[in-house]
Amino acid sequence: MTDKPKVLVARKTFDDVVERLRAHFEVESNEADEVWSQDQLIERLQGMSGVYITGSEKIDARLLDACPGLRAVCTMAVGYNNIDVPACSARGVLVSNAPDVLTETTADFGFALMMATARRITESEHFLRRGEWRKWSYDMFAGSDVHGATLAILGMGRIGQAIARRGHLGFGMPVIYHNRSQLAPEIAAPLGAQWVEKDELLRRADHLLIVVPYSPAAHHMVGERELALMKPSATLTNIARGGVVDDAALARALAAGTIAAAGLDVFEGEPQVHAGLLAARNVVLTPHIASASIPTRRAMSHLAVDNLIAALSGGTPPTALNPEVLNRSPA
Repeated sequence: MTDKPKVLVARKTFDDVVERLRAHFEVESNEADEVWSQDQLIERLQGMSGVYITGSEKIDARLLDACPGLRAVCTMAVGYNNIDVPACSARGVLVSNAPDVLTETTADFGFALMMATARRITESEHFLRRGEWRKWSYDMFAGSDVHGATLAILGMGRIGQAIARRGHLGFGMPVIYHNRSQLAPEIAAPLGAQWVEKDELLRRADHLLIVVPYSPAAHHMVGERELALMKPSATLTNIARGGVVDDAALARALAAGTIAAAGLDVFEGEPQVHAGLLAARNVVLTPHIASASIPTRRAMSHLAVDNLIAALSGGTPPTALNPEVLNRSPA
């Protein structure tokens, strides 16, 4: 009888996800949910054919060279900037992510974070909890409207389009966007979406929502210069990736009143957060939870398992990032 391939589940996940893997593989699971250093991850990957990861595990050439038996790296996240895909491809290692299944949930959260930012929800709750509410006043925590305001979307992929649909159809918001490529007219028209240059997007935005994937080219795409172009009444919401926004510049802009407020689910160097953002009253902060509904996290996890099973059993992984490696042996 052929021995089953061995796989590592690098972070704790749903029990039935692990059981699905056990039906096909020998499984070692990180039930303690420790965040391993790369050296610890390398140690645990010895003899493993596949690994199920999240956004917290760094997969690069150093790790791959230390783990020559590795054939598949499958993340439950949609973002994969923690994985060196070209290095994996060069070594014949299949990489997959989990797109699509989190689109609507993430769009829900992005819109909710934008609304909380515009209407000063966090700031007013803290005020109430501190026992400072003594009387009503006409301008108490008066924020900005969302309905009818200009929704500016930086990055118009699946999630950006889902947010545009909510804003245009649900809240009557004019939608402008900037993307490397323009949407086809038949896609843009139902969203009421108009493509504009990035600087125009920033100048016209009442509510800027950032949904671009991280890449070296996107690093600090929104920094001091870009923030200075925005209206003092504008808000910025980032559900993309840490590093797309210059957090230090944003903290200064919030303190100076360059923009009115920000809602942030992602940060540079997370889980660390810039001290200036932690100190700011006019910012809503959440710990990278835009996809965190139970049904969506289950779907993400099971899609990673689908990919891992297919990659190690001669099938076709449904969301492979480098499917070309399936047709050749590892280098």
